[in-house]
Amino acid sequence: MSAESNSSGKTILLGVTGSIAAFKAADIASHLVKLGHQVHVIMTDESQEFITPLTLQTLSRQAVITRLADEADSWQPGHIQLADRADLLLIAPATANMIAKLAHGLADDALSSIALAVRAPVLIAPAMNGNMWQHVATESNVKTLTERGVHFIGPEQDGMLACGYEGVGRLWNVEGIIAKTEELLS
Repeated sequence: MSAESNSSGKTILLGVTGSIAAFKAADIASHLVKLGHQVHVIMTDESQEFITPLTLQTLSRQAVITRLADEADSWQPGHIQLADRADLLLIAPATANMIAKLAHGLADDALSSIALAVRAPVLIAPAMNGNMWQHVATESNVKTLTERGVHFIGPEQDGMLACGYEGVGRLWNVEGIIAKTEELLS
């Protein structure tokens, strides 16, 4: 059975934020499409410094959302329709900034606006400098989101970070993110 004909496929919103790990979103999108899911990518401005919308559009086979202002096709807000159709919102990678926005209900870009409207499960895969991850503000924001039912995977506890530090902060491995996504969808 081809991926397109998989009737068990779900609608997954893949949020991509401005981390060096944003390039791994290509792998994530590709795996999810191969599993038969419909993947809609939402990118922050900062994420586009690391990977292009065209790459993710090609791999997801869907238009990529980068700005709410691009919604001129209908009188209905497309980001709300997309949020309503979602079976899962996966944000991978998620920066400290995006985690803070979500914890405080801020909606100043396409991804945070969609996240605020989603009623489906949310899975966050953080990726950032270890000092940022272990900062009391980030820890508080993660605790707030966890108490609201948001799921987290990672970050990895050990490894070389793009900033040259070694330790906690790397994006969880793609296979693990896919497995957790499938678990939450079942």
